Amino acid sequence: MDERRATDRLVAEQVRYYEERAAEYDLLWRREGGCDLGPERNEAWFRETAVVEASVDALAERGSVLELACGTGLWTRRLSAAAPRRLLAVDTSPAMLSLNREHTADPRIEYALADVFAWDPPSGERFDLIFMGFFMSHVPPDRFAGFWERLAEWLAPGGRVFLCDDRDGPGRPYSGEAVPAAPAFAHRRRLADGREYTIVKRFWSPEDLTAELDALGWDADIRSSGREFLFGSVRPR
Repeated sequence: MDERRATDRLVAEQVRYYEERAAEYDLLWRREGGCDLGPERNEAWFRETAVVEASVDALAERGSVLELACGTGLWTRRLSAAAPRRLLAVDTSPAMLSLNREHTADPRIEYALADVFAWDPPSGERFDLIFMGFFMSHVPPDRFAGFWERLAEWLAPGGRVFLCDDRDGPGRPYSGEAVPAAPAFAHRRRLADGREYTIVKRFWSPEDLTAELDALGWDADIRSSGREFLFGSVRPR
């Protein structure tokens, strides 16, 4: 029970962190401001982001799409470009949803403010595609299996999950992110104004994630863009 309460506290702090971070979230993806890595490293970063963005653009889902942890709209606007029959975007952060609406400016998109771990689709609705951009790494270990069970219930027959996220690799977590005397998946994050939060962050390799999902009854085609990201489709067996 103590471990569960500790996880619940981490997830609650994670929600607060992303609400406060909403205004600066996109700076990292664009490598602007304090997230600028310099010309050489920025170029390498953008080569990989282009790979992930192209993989999302290639989905071209025309059915019903559910986006979990939709954030500021980095992926929502790409998903909406395919003109799916329905696009429902869910997030726990009012600030993120507000920015998403502003950035996408697509009246066809439906939004829901909800805790993904406690939410269920309206009226038992099922989706042809469930998309997760940089959310799976925020799922704690003790919620992982149950979370994927729920995803299976939300998929329409023949549907799939598509995810992209940070991958494991040398130096992860980066210096200063590890939290002493805390679970390995607890990592420290700082806002531009110096405020600190502790969140859940799990770094997977494509191989380890594929094996974990296989054990839960999913067939995964997970690839790496290189040093930074993993992405791919996952289907229930």
